Amino acid sequence: MKYSNSLLLPVLAIVVSPFIGVKASLAKQAPAIKPNIIVIIADDLGYGDIEPYGQKYIKTPHLNKMAEQGIRFTQHYSGSTVCGPSRASLLTGLHTGNSPIRANPKWSKSGKPVNLPKNGDTIASMLKGNGYKTALIGKWGLSENKQVNLSNMPLAQGFDYFFGYRTHGSAHHYYWPTMYKNNEEYELEGNDFRKNQGQYTHDVFTKQALNYITEQDNKKPFFMQIAYTIPHLALTVPEDAKEQYKDLGWPKRMLNTEGHYRNDAEGNVTYAAMVSRMDRDIGKIISTLKQQGLDKNTLILFTSDNGHEYDRGFFNSSGSLKGHKRDLYEGGIRVPLIAYWPNKITTKRTSDHKAAFWDYMPTFCQLAGSSDCPVTDGVSFAPTLLGDKNQAEHDYLYWEFNEGKRGPMQAVIKDDWKLIKFHNKSDQLYNLANDINEENDLAKKHPEVTQQLLKIIKNARSDNPEYPLEVLPNASKKNKNKNKKNRNKV
Repeated sequence: MKYSNSLLLPVLAIVVSPFIGVKASLAKQAPAIKPNIIVIIADDLGYGDIEPYGQKYIKTPHLNKMAEQGIRFTQHYSGSTVCGPSRASLLTGLHTGNSPIRANPKWSKSGKPVNLPKNGDTIASMLKGNGYKTALIGKWGLSENKQVNLSNMPLAQGFDYFFGYRTHGSAHHYYWPTMYKNNEEYELEGNDFRKNQGQYTHDVFTKQALNYITEQDNKKPFFMQIAYTIPHLALTVPEDAKEQYKDLGWPKRMLNTEGHYRNDAEGNVTYAAMVSRMDRDIGKIISTLKQQGLDKNTLILFTSDNGHEYDRGFFNSSGSLKGHKRDLYEGGIRVPLIAYWPNKITTKRTSDHKAAFWDYMPTFCQLAGSSDCPVTDGVSFAPTLLGDKNQAEHDYLYWEFNEGKRGPMQAVIKDDWKLIKFHNKSDQLYNLANDINEENDLAKKHPEVTQQLLKIIKNARSDNPEYPLEVLPNASKKNKNKNKKNRNKV
């Protein structure tokens, strides 16, 4: 078996600063007309959960069409292996070693939620400063205070319009009664999350997105982030979505219907129906863009915030990848990315360019034609979108994650090599070019590579008192989450 040694020579003299930022003039390769940009983010959708990435059971015809007429990225990574820090990474252009939010709410040293800083750079504020209208529809989850703090609500972070869930907890329920419209509470009449009755919030978000598109006057470009909550637990969907998956002889998986997550009883049918409903509504978005004459100047990116959580093997939700949500193995952080842009993107392309959520900021800054982009950890992948072979590559990709008693984990990918550093067990080294399943730990066989990657890990992050590399106090509180986990177990 052959392994890439491309790391071994130049890295011997590598010096990595605590904050690798990129601030560049990217306007030279920008399109002549600023494109509209739509980012659609699924929630806990695995790398293998849709047909363009090998799914055999769940039908996703509209995502198929997007992939056939656009680019399917095969080495695209989320910002984190859980929701909050992943979305923060996308918005700020910073990986979890530098991001202001590096964990889900309460997984900080103080045990209190950490929110986005006031007046910080976000994709929305950057695009707004470049003449864009900006909207967020769906899940926010970056303003976790018990009382609303307007400084970390979407409107204070560069968005002109917001409709959706404010917090993570409320987004666990598809019939939650209280949304936010801009900074005000907005009641969904008749919603009862305990009985899964009322207006299905996913459908409400789709309607909001369609309305936003039809309201555009073509005078200013727009950016819209559609943060769907499908297919995150709870698993529930209107009955009409399930019809195509009933009586197919699938193994049944009966879920808890009365716990924190108010699941529908039969999980496999519900899971498939949820993903297909999202796919259906992505088709509606594309159709509406065409009706409004906006499709040819609109870039759509579809992705997921991290790996899957629900599947136990039937759907093969991670594809050939190891791990899932809350892992730093590939199944926890490698996610789909489909880029669709009629007349701009050459059809039916597959790209193995390594990209991550912190690349969206410089990419969009370049597409907006800005000559002054914020400092980020990212590398613009606009050249790949536009068919330019002069695509810059990352020197490395970095993640950290610290939740629960196992303590902090860190991972770095450089070239074909990946190292995972654990708090309480030996480091693991993999060559992803030959071992995408991460089955063969090469740390002992290649100690020189391990040491070089450990140097990168040591210097890749900036210190943050809320996110030390130690077991957090929350994890030591006996059974703090044990009862909750048992209640939510499916």
